[in-house]
Amino acid sequence: MTQSVTPQEALLYVMVTISAADASMSDAELLRIGDVVRTLPAFRDFNNDDILLVAQAAGKVLAGDEGLSKTLDIIADALPEKLHDTAYAMAVEIAASDLNVRQEELRFLQMLRDRLGLDKLTIAAIERSAQARFRTL
Repeated sequence: MTQSVTPQEALLYVMVTISAADASMSDAELLRIGDVVRTLPAFRDFNNDDILLVAQAAGKVLAGDEGLSKTLDIIADALPEKLHDTAYAMAVEIAASDLNVRQEELRFLQMLRDRLGLDKLTIAAIERSAQARFRTL
């Protein structure tokens, strides 16, 4: 049995996991996580003071035995289907925020979309949107 979290906490688990996937959480990624929590409607009723506590809980799960697998189980169990594409969009957003998406982050994105059962068209639209938003001159 996996630990139970709220949908908002699961979305935070997604963002923390993608940020930690390459073994370093950049300042750009951490700032973007804070921005997402403060601005997106999915977090409207979430207490921003709990971000650090949830991030620490996610890190603890990740550091444990079969951490990534357990984290994906927690995320999938906590999210209603209507938030599956939202979770993937948040992961892509955090991965792209430092303008350097690493192989480990790409692997986590693949695992997340597979675990959440996202279709190819949705995946392509989310990824293309992030490319457009984070493009530099």
